[in-house]
Amino acid sequence: MTLKVADLFCGTGGFSYGFAQVGQFEVVFGVDIKSSSVKTFSANHQHAYAVCQDIRQIRVREIAEKLGVGPGGIDVVIAGPPCQGFSSIRPYRSINEDDQRNNLFEQLTIFVDFFRPRFVVFENVVGLFHHKGGQILEGIKQAFEALGYSVNVDVLSAVSFGVPQKRERVILLARRGTRKSSFPLPTHHYNGRSMAGRLSSAPPLLFTSDLPLAVTVAEAISDLPPIEAGEASTEYLSDVKLTDYEQERRKNSATLTLHSATKHTPRMLEIIRQAGTNRWALPDGLTTSGFSTCYSRLDADEPSSTITVNFVHPASNRCIHPTQNRALTPREGARLQSFDDNFKFCGSRTEIVKQIGEAVPPLLGKALAYAVLEQWE
Repeated sequence: MTLKVADLFCGTGGFSYGFAQVGQFEVVFGVDIKSSSVKTFSANHQHAYAVCQDIRQIRVREIAEKLGVGPGGIDVVIAGPPCQGFSSIRPYRSINEDDQRNNLFEQLTIFVDFFRPRFVVFENVVGLFHHKGGQILEGIKQAFEALGYSVNVDVLSAVSFGVPQKRERVILLARRGTRKSSFPLPTHHYNGRSMAGRLSSAPPLLFTSDLPLAVTVAEAISDLPPIEAGEASTEYLSDVKLTDYEQERRKNSATLTLHSATKHTPRMLEIIRQAGTNRWALPDGLTTSGFSTCYSRLDADEPSSTITVNFVHPASNRCIHPTQNRALTPREGARLQSFDDNFKFCGSRTEIVKQIGEAVPPLLGKALAYAVLEQWE
């Protein structure tokens, strides 16, 4: 059994890459408006039909013709529309493909209505839970229910599924018919604070402490050679014992890529040398503004905080290497996002950093893929 997957708002295709790692899924289509992201998607999903276009300008029947499928020909749709896609959700009965008022989410419902996939996997930022008092999320649920799907929503933390990062996402699982779908059970245990624990609708798991501990920053990147700010390296460390996580990410990669550090100014280097767990750990006067998480160092023995699109710049977020005086490299960011080292990124360094920071961790996608597969009928 091979199940066909369409990835809408695909970005790099990290989410669908997780599905592809489960042998029964084949990614056949991806669409995104960013050209460098679509090139990355295509490089890692070579047999998928990829489109770089505003999804509101796409005609679903034309996509179906390109793919050679009709209604029922796509088994799973995965999607993570940008937040502005929820600005004006209207009752589904008023939506048609030629309506110029359609927003991004409404275009997703048109795809779902045409292809009638068995499952829809929708992901977004945790803030969606409370946006406009929860009305937007409720509108999204109602839209899928109007299409004949049973909907389940929860907040999942990537750290619970082997990702060395405390990244949390709202996940909506829509299953065609009246039976609600179930979310994957955690594979790793983490004791730290989490929005997922406070927002989750699932009962607490009693035996999570029996699971392996969450993967730490050190366990994810300790095999990468130390470099100074402004330097790069293309060779892995050869005299270290790889952790299970590092071995899985390396696969058969012989050459290290994207391990290049930002060249910091003398003032930034001084800030980095004195950095602690948050901005308030710095001496008075060294910085004058910024969020508490700026100019701060990651803890080697903890999972990373959420990787952002600016993780190579310490002024933007907590992204200073645990022991070295520099920000993370793109390779280190990719590791913390659970990308395999042989995953191909396309574009400039700046574009690649944004792609990594915006991505859904592939291991989270893989966990959801297994959950969907276990519930297939």
